[in-house]
Amino acid sequence: MAQILPYIQIILSLLLIAGVLLQRSEASLGSAFGGDGSTGGRFMRRGMEKILFNSTVVIAILFALSAFASLLLN
Repeated sequence: MAQILPYIQIILSLLLIAGVLLQRSEASLGSAFGGDGSTGGRFMRRGMEKILFNSTVVIAILFALSAFASLLLN
């Protein structure tokens, strides 16, 4: 398991980067600090955007777990 874990982390990191970059950015710099910007309120995810968001969260959790497992195995 210790030999295959770095390859799993590389694959998960590439998937995580792709998932983050593919997400639609609705927030401007002003909304990052509490303003609502020009979006007019809250952004609701539907369809493929929701699937992409949820899969990115799952991949991030798997990456964190694999990093923690790597720390414990070494």
